[in-house]
Amino acid sequence: MSAAAMFDKTTTALDVASGYDLTGKTVVVTGATAGLGRESARAFAAAGATVIVTGRSPAALEDTTNWITESVPGALTDGVVMDLTSLASVRRAGAHIASVNQTIDILMNNAGVMFTPLERTEDGFESQIGINHLGHFALTRLLEPCLIAAGTARVVIMSSGGHKMGDIDHRDPNWETRGYDKFLAYGASKTANLLHMVSLGKRLTDEGVTTVSVNPGAVATSLARHMSSQDFSALRQYAREATADDDSASDGFLDFKMPEAGAGPQVWAALEASLEGSRNVYIEEFAASDDVVDYALDPESAEKLWVWSGTMTAS
Repeated sequence: MSAAAMFDKTTTALDVASGYDLTGKTVVVTGATAGLGRESARAFAAAGATVIVTGRSPAALEDTTNWITESVPGALTDGVVMDLTSLASVRRAGAHIASVNQTIDILMNNAGVMFTPLERTEDGFESQIGINHLGHFALTRLLEPCLIAAGTARVVIMSSGGHKMGDIDHRDPNWETRGYDKFLAYGASKTANLLHMVSLGKRLTDEGVTTVSVNPGAVATSLARHMSSQDFSALRQYAREATADDDSASDGFLDFKMPEAGAGPQVWAALEASLEGSRNVYIEEFAASDDVVDYALDPESAEKLWVWSGTMTAS
């Protein structure tokens, strides 16, 4: 029986990483000062990797690296300030990481926001598409040479079952001419994450870089800080409607995991040997899943998004 077959919703990120020796490997985790990113970073450090954690707050980064070191004596960690609402900050962080590390073995694009009110980033992007996709797009482009140099690197892009809430509107991806809907905007940003996976796979698989996307499921983190009780009611209603034809569907209530278990699947996606060389793989729990809407894997849409993203993030 494979290790993955023995994993379940209680399996933690540390449990997953315990079977690996990452000595000499370099891992970058964005949004690592809380929640899933923090747990993932600790798990990689426990397996021996040098872990670069990014976040907006220098104080939070220091707290995170100290927390990892207390949990994993001798852990090799470095905190890099990066604010995904600012392309200038992303460029500074990317340049620094690339200058210090010739190779990067794992890039985990973990940071994100969810269901935010209409806000604009420093560069004028709607915040959900800006933070969840465009900031990570820019960082990934900056780190591509380091990923390719690693020989068998992996990019793990966090998406969500929320991609089913909305496709990218290529006529107005930045919500400049439409009335804003935070649920549709979130769905579009998560669709963008999957389309980014498709585009990267097209470009980097032959360079030895494996790109996968992960749906972590419902996890009790601060990601839901913008949600009201009415929003949770609306989300439960959406869950009921989305699973109406599924005999195994729940009553629409979300089954939350704690971060230490919630991070298990994304750490598995970063390390599982059978995924090497794969393209367009969407992970749920500890397996590839086909529970993804066709538009989120559409190569034509992915190419349109790639071109637009490149234009938006050009220096």
